[in-house]
Amino acid sequence: MEKEPNYFEDILEDNARVILPGEGEHLNLNGISVTFKVTSELTNSQLGVYEIRLPPKTIGAKLHYHRFMDETFIVQKGNLLIEVGDRQQIAGPGTIAYVPRFTPHGFRNDSDETVQLLLIFNPAEKREGFFKGLHETLNEVPIDPKKYLKLYNKYDSFPIDANNMLPIEE
Repeated sequence: MEKEPNYFEDILEDNARVILPGEGEHLNLNGISVTFKVTSELTNSQLGVYEIRLPPKTIGAKLHYHRFMDETFIVQKGNLLIEVGDRQQIAGPGTIAYVPRFTPHGFRNDSDETVQLLLIFNPAEKREGFFKGLHETLNEVPIDPKKYLKLYNKYDSFPIDANNMLPIEE
């Protein structure tokens, strides 16, 4: 016998997760460290939180935009250079940068120290697949620009200049 639905009372559940420092799936993207903290699977793709470590003199992403998700950067250590359109801003520890969809942006570490930040995507749009694809693509020599662009577009990332989109110095 099926239980009758209760339209008047909340059903409480404990689905909380506490992710401790050092926990989460870890990927190395050609020197860039990505750790999945809060995933699409956990949040029904509503939110993704990823810890990023950018070594010195490393490009995180060249100018691009998203159509369906917003991105928030929270700098924890070091100085991150964030590009938004034609502007550049050095973001030190404690800086929060909110980048809504359709806003061209990129980021890199121009300093001599590692930068650590949290990247938050809302909604997450299964962003873990993007990072796993980057792991494969960026570890190939040479990097295949067509494969990179296909991955980018599949996961809601669109380069401003498809001829200058790879996260490498030209």
